[in-house]
Amino acid sequence: MGEQDYLADEGLGTAAFLALKMGRPLFLEGEAGVGKTELAKTLSAVLDAPLIRLQCYEGLDAAQALYDWDFARQLLHLKAAEAVGAGDVRALEGEIYDRRFLIARPLLRALEVQPAVLLVDEVDRADDEFEAFLLEVLSDFTISIPELGTIAAAAPPVVVVTSNRTREVHDALKRRCLYHWLEHPGFDREVAILLRRLPACTETLAGQVAHAAARLREADLVKPPGIAETLDWAEAMLTLGATDLNPDLAAATLGAVLKYREDQQFVVKNGLLRDG
Repeated sequence: MGEQDYLADEGLGTAAFLALKMGRPLFLEGEAGVGKTELAKTLSAVLDAPLIRLQCYEGLDAAQALYDWDFARQLLHLKAAEAVGAGDVRALEGEIYDRRFLIARPLLRALEVQPAVLLVDEVDRADDEFEAFLLEVLSDFTISIPELGTIAAAAPPVVVVTSNRTREVHDALKRRCLYHWLEHPGFDREVAILLRRLPACTETLAGQVAHAAARLREADLVKPPGIAETLDWAEAMLTLGATDLNPDLAAATLGAVLKYREDQQFVVKNGLLRDG
């Protein structure tokens, strides 16, 4: 995955390999910004398969994830048929529930497109009912549409399920998947990621930013920075023409790495940017 600028450690690389070979969904948990979503994007690029993303949120239901009927087009079809006096009522009823009037949402698209990478992002934000429904879909990769019948995937998609652990996800869903917890990268790997993703970044600046980010993660912050924020921080400094990190520049660019006012105030008040 290095060719795609994603530097996975041995544990994550093994988990991804096994998920592909065993045909099992990969369940990734960890704090926001550690690279869970990015892994799905990388698999999509490596496999040359479209990434189909289902972003979860509170209140998400099966219809929003599966399919919907295009009522506007169905109505237009009925009006057009009525205008030309075509067909009887039963025939028209059958026509309006044709596949061409079906709007495929992420889960259905993932079954119909081969190959595909399905990303179920932040499943912990969805309700328990949706979890149970998702488990059913992932068990046999089929969807039943009353008007059309059953649609089954010719080849199951590669599935990545992510969670920021804002709540516990049911064991039944985890058992269906291979599980991996993503930690924040160690110093050497974070430096390597910065150098890989930001070619203009010097080793000195990358090391200083990675060291500062590690210190911030040790502090009692509302939202410790992930690798995404570290990249933003380094890029902000490069945009300002910096070649190394100094306390004044770090404070001026703090909005790139800390996204809560309380965290910024805590860091400045406690002098965390000035400690070596």
